Amino acid sequence: MEHPLIETDRLLLRPHVADDAEAVYTLARDQAVLQFIRGLPTTREDAWHRLLRYAGHWSLLGFGMFAVLERETGCFIGEVGLADFRRGLGSDFDSAPEAAWLFTGTVHGKGLAGEAMQAMFNWFDRERRHSRCVCIIDPGNLSSVKLATKLGFTRYGNGRYRDAAVEKYERV
Repeated sequence: MEHPLIETDRLLLRPHVADDAEAVYTLARDQAVLQFIRGLPTTREDAWHRLLRYAGHWSLLGFGMFAVLERETGCFIGEVGLADFRRGLGSDFDSAPEAAWLFTGTVHGKGLAGEAMQAMFNWFDRERRHSRCVCIIDPGNLSSVKLATKLGFTRYGNGRYRDAAVEKYERV
């Protein structure tokens, strides 16, 4: 299977490669990321396992998470994509691809997450036949709530994930 490469004016989205392990580890330890997201890799071993999970998504499902690089510098600045994380949040959630986005705090507020997610959805909507995708957001993460709404998600419920309240969103 050929993996997609997506370009925008400022970004390059590609499936992760083995050499991304250190960048994934660094991103997972960024305080701006940790503020709202639980369960990120805490060791380099965990980051490696995360990369292997990403590769498995592409291999088994034909979609997955993308590494996001700045086109101008080639720097790894985040991750976006759709996955099947099987979080145990109920059949109304776990049966649909789950959208996710993570960006290093140094690029927050520049519109890069929206640019990357819109490009990813343009690709996904063209290539796949899923009629619905979901995401969970920490209720205090107002930036992600705003982005989800801009991307066409609507809130449809609440849940608990890793002992914390989350809000469930869907995009149909």
